[in-house]
Amino acid sequence: MSVWLSLSSLPVSAPSLSSPEGDLVSISISVEPRRLEALLESLAEARFPINPQIYHEAVTAVEFPAYDGQLDEVRAILSAHGFDPAGMRYTAMLHKIQAASA
Repeated sequence: MSVWLSLSSLPVSAPSLSSPEGDLVSISISVEPRRLEALLESLAEARFPINPQIYHEAVTAVEFPAYDGQLDEVRAILSAHGFDPAGMRYTAMLHKIQAASA
C-alpha cells in the first residue's frame, strides 16, 4: 500500500500549491535573444527571488515560479523596462506538474 497521494486523485478545486501570497504559478516570458540580458537584469529588481530557466529556440523563453500575488509586480517591472507585459504568460504550477507527468 502506497502512502503517496496521487496528483490525479486530488479534487480539481483543491489548491495544494498555495501560500498567503496566492497560488504558485509558472511564469513564462518570451524575449528576443539580444534582449535576454536586459530582461534578466530587469527581473533582478523583483522583491522576491527569481531563479529562471532559460530555453533557447527561435525566441528565447525565460521561465520561473512565483505566486499569483506577485504577477502585478512582474508586469510593472516589465513595463518599466520597455518590455510588453502582455507577452508574459503564466499557468498554475499544479497544472504544469500534471502535464509534465502525463
